[in-house]
Amino acid sequence: MRRFLIWSVLAALVGLVLAGTGYWAYWNFYSRFQPVTITRNQAQIQQLLDEASWVSGGGGGEPLYVIGYRDSASTQRYVREEIDKLKAAGVEPRIILFARADREGAAQSTAAERATVAELWLTRDWSLYQRWIQTPAREWTAAGIPAADGNLARAAVVEASRQFDARLTELLKDAGVQITYPLVLWRDRDGFLKACGCADSRAWPFIRDDLNAPDRVGAATPDADAASAPYGGETPAPGSDPSALPYPNLPAVPPAATPPGAAPQAPGAPTPGAQGSAPNGQETNRTPTPRAAPTPKTQDDSTFF
Repeated sequence: MRRFLIWSVLAALVGLVLAGTGYWAYWNFYSRFQPVTITRNQAQIQQLLDEASWVSGGGGGEPLYVIGYRDSASTQRYVREEIDKLKAAGVEPRIILFARADREGAAQSTAAERATVAELWLTRDWSLYQRWIQTPAREWTAAGIPAADGNLARAAVVEASRQFDARLTELLKDAGVQITYPLVLWRDRDGFLKACGCADSRAWPFIRDDLNAPDRVGAATPDADAASAPYGGETPAPGSDPSALPYPNLPAVPPAATPPGAAPQAPGAPTPGAQGSAPNGQETNRTPTPRAAPTPKTQDDSTFF
């Protein structure tokens, strides 16, 4: 009885360990990357998205919002790799950029970045956004764009972008969303508002699956007719192996040139010097003359042939 109790306790411990390990693996590799369905503050979150100044290159009717800042590598990668896939599903990606606020007295944005953010919020210029993203951050000088520093109106726009991010972060945290950039918000097929802190690319397939977006766009498809056609485009003969290559059509061999001063050779006449022909019409014997049998030679100890 005691041994039975000991083995029962060990089996229970092993079961608990396996169950805990399985749950951790499910959460670590799958569950934590799933989007969060917003059940609280939906109206306030939607109002913030509607009032923010976003830029878009078009693509469809249903909007999807991507919120981030210029120096966020994950945001740039998401826009670069996922935007075309979402457009292929009839989704309109709308990008909202903000300038990060100072942290402990240290600026987290440059003057050129603040000027560009203010210009994007005021004009929603998609071409300006593309030029900015395609230019390395250290080389972007915001040439031709009015400065935001020292300009009350544009400085207020920059501050509005920061307040938008702070308020949205507060509401999403209350709804259970882990805040990482880019923040992606959309409505699924049933109209529910969903959000994702998508710094990790393992969360991106969930968004594509939810919106029926393809995993790849612009992939070349092989031509089935060209792949199945035989070599050279010729039709194989009936009963032949279609995988075998057809016999090539060789050109006709031209006749040999007649030497200068010689009479032209009649068709079918034997070629001089060829086997079986002789000058003056004399036929040569094609059968070789048989050789004589060797005669034995005798020496002292052996006979040789």
